[in-house]
Amino acid sequence: MKQTEQIIADKKAVEFKNYNMCLRDAVEIFTKQLINDLFDQNHLSENVSDTRRKFLLILERLALENGENLWSHFQGSFKTIRKKLDLDAEAANRNDPAAKSLEEIYLAYPGFYAIAVYRLSHQFLKLDIPILPRMMSEFAHSTTGTDIHPGAEIGESFFIDHATGIVIGETTIIKNNVQIFQGVTLGGIQVKKSFAFTKRHPTIEDNVIIYANATILGGDVIIGANSVIGANVCITESIPINSVVSVQKENNIFQKRI
Repeated sequence: MKQTEQIIADKKAVEFKNYNMCLRDAVEIFTKQLINDLFDQNHLSENVSDTRRKFLLILERLALENGENLWSHFQGSFKTIRKKLDLDAEAANRNDPAAKSLEEIYLAYPGFYAIAVYRLSHQFLKLDIPILPRMMSEFAHSTTGTDIHPGAEIGESFFIDHATGIVIGETTIIKNNVQIFQGVTLGGIQVKKSFAFTKRHPTIEDNVIIYANATILGGDVIIGANSVIGANVCITESIPINSVVSVQKENNIFQKRI
């Protein structure tokens, strides 16, 4: 009897709460299909019912209600999201000398793909759908190397070049015609749970360029319009409009003796 009781006690001790980890795969498939629907009208007409079905199934597994109404609201934003992404693609074509065509940007640019997933996940977040937006953004992060929190506010004509090692935090505000390069971090100056509901990340005004590996930290930090932030700069204070910020570094070159 005691042995049986011990076995039952041991079993209870190793019981864990169940999490639908298979949702990671489901959300990846859903996100890919959603993007195909967004840019390919033939794909949309053939698959929209299946995309809706996948969405409703994900919400069901997340124990969320009102799925049909949420899907209807999301569909209503589809054209607006597409228009914004077309402006993002045009910004990439306009600013990247390596771009040979708009088609190349849509089909081959990881930065554009990361922005596309962001704009979709951001819309879901605006509909107060939990978890799903973050799962979508983490899929994009693993695919492109760019981590854009769906809570960030990003304006029109946004261009990410190279799209590797980029972090854009939850309360970041990026206005219009902004360009950022690889390795840029728009983050919080302190990581404390007590700051969860405060603005922790910077604001980037219109027409700013942020070059590779620059780090901008702090919710009170504003990068003024038309500014250029050079490579490897670390900023924790606001920068006035029309500024150029760079790191002064001397390269000392010595000839090797043979």
